[in-house]
Formats: sequence, C-alpha cells, structure tokens
Amino acid sequence: MAAAPPLQLPVPAVKTESAPAAVAAPPAPAAAVAPTPEVQSMPIRAYLDQTVVPILLDGMSELVKERPANPIEYLAQYLMRHDPSRAGIVAPK
Repeated sequence: MAAAPPLQLPVPAVKTESAPAAVAAPPAPAAAVAPTPEVQSMPIRAYLDQTVVPILLDGMSELVKERPANPIEYLAQYLMRHDPSRAGIVAPK
C-alpha cells in the first residue's frame, strides 16, 4: 500500500496590524522560537503524529470519560497540564 501524500493545510490570510508600542508580547518559550531542523523538515502528518496526536488522543479519552459541561475548555486545560515542553511549569487549574 502506498503512503498517503503529506497533508497540505490551507493557510488563511492574516491581516497584519501593528501593535501599540507600549504593549510588548511575552517572550516565547525556547522550544517555540528555535525548532530543531529535523522537525522543520518533517512532512506535516509525521510532525503532527510525533508532537500533537499522542497527547491529543489521551486528552480526548479523558474528555469522553469525564464528559464535562465545557469540553473545549476541559481539553485545553488537559493539554496545558500534560504538555511535555512545560515540564516543571504549573498550569492553572
């Protein structure tokens, strides 16, 4: 069976506006600023399968067990609490 071609996601147009000079964006985590070259060259599907899908599936499994009133918020909090790049950082509950 032939491998599926890499997933090509559409990129939405972004309206750029300059932010006020007094408002500075918080510094991004080091991992977000300088991704490794091998991650940059991965096909989209492989990248998602290695970085997002495992934790997302775990979070969705917990979501189904709990069935909270606000599933999106629950999943977002789960992802923040279990993000491996945030090891040692306590996420708000």
